[in-house]
Amino acid sequence: MTSRRSPMTRITSVLGPGLLTGAADDDPSGIATYSQSGAQFGYALCWTMFLTTPFMVAVQIVSARIGSMTGRGLAANLKEVLPPWLLYAVVALVAAANIFNIAADIAAMGEAVRLIVGGPALVYVLLLGVGCLAAQIFIPYRPYAQCMKVLTLVLFAYVAAAFSIHIRWGEILASTLIPRVTWDHDFILMLVAVLGTTISPYLFFWQASLEVEERRIKERKKEAPLPSGAQSVGARFQPIVIDTWIGMALSNIVGFFIIVTTAATLHAHHVSNIGTAAEAAEALRPLAGPLAFFLFSLGIVGTGLLAIPALAGAAAYAIGETLGWKSSLGLRLGRARGFYLIVGGATLIGSLGAMTAVNPITMLVWSAVVNGVVAVPLMVGMMMTITNRAIMGQFAASRVLTTFGWLATLLMGLVVAALLLTTVTG
Repeated sequence: MTSRRSPMTRITSVLGPGLLTGAADDDPSGIATYSQSGAQFGYALCWTMFLTTPFMVAVQIVSARIGSMTGRGLAANLKEVLPPWLLYAVVALVAAANIFNIAADIAAMGEAVRLIVGGPALVYVLLLGVGCLAAQIFIPYRPYAQCMKVLTLVLFAYVAAAFSIHIRWGEILASTLIPRVTWDHDFILMLVAVLGTTISPYLFFWQASLEVEERRIKERKKEAPLPSGAQSVGARFQPIVIDTWIGMALSNIVGFFIIVTTAATLHAHHVSNIGTAAEAAEALRPLAGPLAFFLFSLGIVGTGLLAIPALAGAAAYAIGETLGWKSSLGLRLGRARGFYLIVGGATLIGSLGAMTAVNPITMLVWSAVVNGVVAVPLMVGMMMTITNRAIMGQFAASRVLTTFGWLATLLMGLVVAALLLTTVTG
C-alpha cells in the first residue's frame, strides 16, 4: 500500500520540522522587514529571496542532521566543540534576542487583531501570550506539531494578497533575475536586515530539537531511526533534505510576495516608511482594498502563532540542554519543570514587553544586533560538529553539504560585519 501512494502523499508525509521552522521564519518581525524593503525600495531586493535560499537550506540541513542523527539537541552537541564560556554566552544571548523578538511579534499580533475586529490591543496581547504558552504546555507534542503544520497554510495569505492587486510582473522578473546593489547607507542597511532575517540562530536550535522529538517518537514505535550502510543512510537523510528544502523555499517565497505586495502598493504611492507589520497592513487598506488588508492582517496573526512557540521553545531547548536538564515538548510539565519554566518565562516576559511603551522597532533592532553577534560563532560550532566523525560517525556531512555550510557561514559573517558597520555608522 505504501508503494501505491501518490508522489504528493509521499512528500507531505515527510513534512515536519523543516516546514515548521521555515514557517516560523516568516514571523511578524520578518514581515515588517520585508514590508519596509518593498515600501522603501520597491522591487529592488526581490533577488535576495532566491539568492540566499541554498545557503539558508544548507545551514538548516546541518542543524537538522545534527539533531536527527545524534538524538541530541544543538546545544548538547555544541558542548563537545565549543569552550563552556562561549557556549554559555551564545545561549544567553540567543535567549535574550528571542525574548525581544517575542515582544515585538506579540505587539504586532495584538495590533493586527485590533485592526480586524477593533477593541484594545493590550487585551489581545495578553490573550495571545497566554494562549501560546498554554498550547505549548498542555498540548502533547504530536498533536501540537500537527496543528502547527495546518497553521502553515496561513502563509499563503500573502501569496493571495499579491494576486489580489495589479502587479507589473515584467518589472518584478527583471529585478529578481538581475541583482542590483546601490551603495548608499539606507540600501545596505536594508539589504543586511533582509539577509539577516532569513538566517536566524533560533531557527537552528528549533529545527534540531524538533528532529530529536521526531526521532524519539520513532524509537517509541520501535522504528529503526539510524540504519547502517551508505544506501540506508541516504534513505534516512533524504526526508530531512526534502522537508528542509520545502520549508525554507516556502519561507522565502512568502517573503518574496510580501516584498512584491508592498512594493506594488505602498512604494508606488510613495509610502516609504513602515514601522511594524501591522502598520503595513493598515497602510494597505486604502491603497490595495479591504481584501489585501484582511489577508495581510490575518497572516500577521497566523505567523505569530507559529513563531512565538519557536522563539520560546528554542530558548528553552538551548538553555535546558546546556544545563543538562530534561528538555522536551513531549514530556509532561512535572517531568521537565525547568524546561517549561523557561518556555513560560520567555513568553510572559515577551508579552509584558509588548505591553510597555518600548517601541517594537527598538526591540527588533536589539534582537537583530544580538542575533548577528551570536550567529557566526554558533554556525562555526555547527560546522565543527557536523564534520566531526567522533560525534556524527557515518552521518558526518558530505563534501557538498560541508561546502555550502561553510559558504553560508561566510555569508553570515559578511552580513554581521555589514550590520555592525551600519549600526555604528548609522
